[in-house]
Amino acid sequence: MAVREILNCFDPRLKKTSKAIEEVTDDVRAFIKDMIETMYDAPGIGLAAPQLGLLKEIIVLDVA
Repeated sequence: MAVREILNCFDPRLKKTSKAIEEVTDDVRAFIKDMIETMYDAPGIGLAAPQLGLLKEIIVLDVA
């Protein structure tokens, strides 16, 4: 797992449309683990894949 860079609000990639995940592969699972680690490091309660530069419909949340 790795903490990834979160894009800032001015990054043009955040204006693009994300695509659905067709299949949950090992790569997708690894990316989700990175998302969770990045979210806690930020610190935050939620993070979307496009914020890390991947235009896929994935979010992680922790509202506890």
